[in-house]
Amino acid sequence: MEENLSMFTASDIEGYINTYAIPWGINIAMAVAIYVVGRIVVGLLLSVFRRVMAKSKYDQMLVDFLESIISAILMLFVIVASLDQLGVDTTSLVAILGAAGLAIGLSLQDSLKNFAAGVMLLVFKPFKAGDFVDAAGTAGSVNKIGIFTTTMTTPDNKEIIVPNGAIYSNTITNFSAKETRRVDMVVGIGYDADLKKAKAILQEMVAADERILQEPAPTVAVSELADSSVNFVVRPWVKSSDFWGVKFDFTEAVKLRFDKEGISIPFPQMDVHLHKTTEAE
Repeated sequence: MEENLSMFTASDIEGYINTYAIPWGINIAMAVAIYVVGRIVVGLLLSVFRRVMAKSKYDQMLVDFLESIISAILMLFVIVASLDQLGVDTTSLVAILGAAGLAIGLSLQDSLKNFAAGVMLLVFKPFKAGDFVDAAGTAGSVNKIGIFTTTMTTPDNKEIIVPNGAIYSNTITNFSAKETRRVDMVVGIGYDADLKKAKAILQEMVAADERILQEPAPTVAVSELADSSVNFVVRPWVKSSDFWGVKFDFTEAVKLRFDKEGISIPFPQMDVHLHKTTEAE
């Protein structure tokens, strides 16, 4: 053992240090420096990104998600640069990561579709939390818009989770987007009822409801001479929050008022006529 140790002279040790230890030490130090400086630069860039996005009107969930994606991509570059400094073949590493990403993307096509749709919903904002919408065949109030799904509550208090891809690829009706809405109602009276009196009553009722807006002006007009009734259209404008209240209250009030005034509201009926025939003698 002592003889083997004696074989290493001072010049051999010095050569080993100069050939291996110092270059590797420098490379390791440079790799660590690249990683540390890279993290600092990434932090500064993310700080700038947060300040810029804070001045925008984008949803905070989208901002946080984009920040995490940008952070991951930038840190990947920093790690690759550090490994490259150590002499690691980063070309093969990048190729492996690309192939893995492609395989994952192909296996998660539906999820990626929902993700892309979620980003579009958060960017373009066809609706927001609290709006009442009809989307992907589901009508309800929006509770939360996520990256992959949107959570809605139906009028009968059922929670429904709808994939964002289904929402964005179909027609979206936002009942809360505008401050005002028009209530469309049809009121029928019998042919023997007083037409002018019925119209005057409807106009009076519309004018008396404080929830009904004066502008745009409400409409009360005869729209159809139906098979068993003369139909009026009653179309007042209201605040969106008053839509259902006005519709329900006005419908009930019309029935009570017409009963009081003796104006008949017809209902479908059929008259059957029997003809008696006698046999010829």
